[in-house]
Formats: sequence, structure tokens, C-alpha cells
Amino acid sequence: MTAHARLSASGSQRWLNCTPSLLLEEEFEDTTSDFAKEGTLAHAVAELKASKYFLKGIGPKNFKKGMDIFKQDELWNPEMDRYTDDYFDYLKSLSIGLIGRPYVAIEKKVEYGEWADEGFGTADCIMISGDALHVIDFKYGKGVPVYPEENTQLMLYGLGAYASYGFLYDIKQIYLHVVQPRLDNFSSWGLTIDELLKFGEYVKGQSSKAIAGEGDFKVGEHCRFCRAKAVCRARAEENIKLAGFTKIEPKTLTNEEVGKYLFQAQDLKKWVSDLEEYALSESLAGREVLGWKAVEGRSNRKITDELGFAEILVGAGFEEAVIYKPKSLETLSNLEKLVGKKELAELGKELIIKPQGKPTLVKLGDKREAITNVISAEEAFS
Repeated sequence: MTAHARLSASGSQRWLNCTPSLLLEEEFEDTTSDFAKEGTLAHAVAELKASKYFLKGIGPKNFKKGMDIFKQDELWNPEMDRYTDDYFDYLKSLSIGLIGRPYVAIEKKVEYGEWADEGFGTADCIMISGDALHVIDFKYGKGVPVYPEENTQLMLYGLGAYASYGFLYDIKQIYLHVVQPRLDNFSSWGLTIDELLKFGEYVKGQSSKAIAGEGDFKVGEHCRFCRAKAVCRARAEENIKLAGFTKIEPKTLTNEEVGKYLFQAQDLKKWVSDLEEYALSESLAGREVLGWKAVEGRSNRKITDELGFAEILVGAGFEEAVIYKPKSLETLSNLEKLVGKKELAELGKELIIKPQGKPTLVKLGDKREAITNVISAEEAFS
């Protein structure tokens, strides 16, 4: 087995919906971003904290040693400590609320090869209590909210966990949890074991097509992380059709049409961005892209030694009161790190407010409550 499953759980949204994308993606290099590396570090910190509480063998000395190593990483940020605490608090609260002491596994490798050839993945946390199996997934990203409902990655983890523990426990109910603390997203969703196994049968059929490269290319949200997204012909044709000019009757669109075209236009915007990123990488690699080239972008001037420059200006006769900005408080985020989340909230309870956020358009699946008649569109965009 390789380090990453070919039919990976994290990529399942793609190969389940667009079966031929599996083979197409393999023609492109798999790259790792700094965001992914940051997520890997956060998961390692979260694993250490959960293991110290739920498993044996990690005492205070080893825990401190491990944390000290993490804090030396160039991607470490003090807020990572707080957000991984939020994840640990969720696990602890969940376990305490279950009947009796649950069985707990941390960073458990689960195999779902019975449904998808050689498929496996790593579940961040698994808890079993009575006839209920809980799969908890820690998401450190803050770009896109992730929810557990019909989440194919978590459902595959559920199948793998059932394959591992189904003969030991009479599992009847599956609960999938997403902990995404940077977006204040703590959500869960339940389904029966029969519903999960029905999903497994669907996976069997789709995974067989994916391995064989069969089926039709299908454009959708799953294109977001596809390695072939910039040059996929099916996606290009879909967006080119949208970009074409057609006569619309009557003169104005209905709200139904507005919603439909907005969904499509979002991918058109993403597709153009993907094309630009791909063309830039090709140009930087020395390969010609017709009509385009890579150049050095604009940059802002910066002072390399502020103290030294200030001394030069004072020596030239300028007063400090003129060359320095007025004193101002640190940001609330930095003060929170300094004082503590609960302590700062108590100290500033009379002076800290959270203004109403600017109205933002999102898809119906978003968990936030819908609002109406708050301010006019003109005020919102002013």
C-alpha cells in the first residue's frame, strides 16, 4: 500500500461524482501548499492533546517535549494552540456525554477496501458507546466551511470503522462530526447502519467505474481541488457555454434564473482563476502560453531597520512626535492571546462589541440564519 490511497476518502467527492477524473488527475503532479502543511502540523498538535487525555503512555514530561518541538516549527502560531484546545474540548465533552466510558481511537487508520478497491484513510478520532459509532473529523482550514451531512469522506471513514469494529460491537447508529474551530463550526449528523451500507453499495459501483476510467465527466463543486481543473475539457466547455451570449426573453431574469446563473458564474470565476494560475506556472517553467508571459509584479517599499531610520530622521531635525504614529491598542486577537479568551471577555464586557456583519450571499446549505431587510443593497456595497 502507498502512503495515500488511490481511492482516497478526501478525494471521494470527485471520483464518486466524476468517475473518469481519477485517471485524469493521475496525469498531473500532486503538489502541497503551505495551508496543507499548516493543517498537518495542527493535526499533529491535536493528536498529541487527545492522546494525552484518552490514551496511556503520554505523561506531562513527554507532552511538554512534544509541544516544544511543535512550537519550533516555522508554521507554528499561538492561535494553533487555542484552536486545537477547542477540538480537544469537543472530544472531551462528547465522551463525557456518552453512556459509560466509550472506546476511543485517535488517528485510526481505517480500511474500506470492501467497497472501494484498496481504499483506506485516517480518522482523526473514533468513539464507540453502546450501539453508536462516532467519527470525528478535525478541519483546520478557514476558507470553506465543511459540514457532515452527506459528507462522503466521513461516510467512507464510517464504513472503514464499521469494518474494523462491527464484529466487536453491535453498531446500529453512525454519527459524523466536523470540528472546524477557525470558522466556529461544530456540527454533527447521524444515519443508521443500513443507510451507511446502502451508501457503500453506491461506492462499489462508482469506484469500479473510476478504476476503469469509465463514466462521464461531470462538472460541479467537486472540481475545486481537482488537479486537472484548469485544463479539463468538460469544465471548459461548461463555462464556455455559460460565457456565450444568448438572447433572453423576457428582458429581465426571474429570481429562479438569477439563482441558477449565479451558481454557474461562481465556477466560471473559479475556472478563470485556475487558468491564470496554470498559465503562470507554465510561463515560469519556460513553456509558452500564447499571448501571455510572466513578469515581476508590483511591490511596496519597506524599511529594513525602523529604529535606525528613526534615528536618522531625528538627527536631521524631525521630532519623534511627527515621525511616529500615535500609540494604539493591539488587535483583539493579539490581546486575547496575551490575556486569555475568557479573561479578556470578562475584563472588556462593557467595552467590547461585535457589530452586525455586512450581508453576504451564500448557498442555502450554509448553517447561518437567513436575514432580510437589514440594509439596502446600495448601503451594503457602499
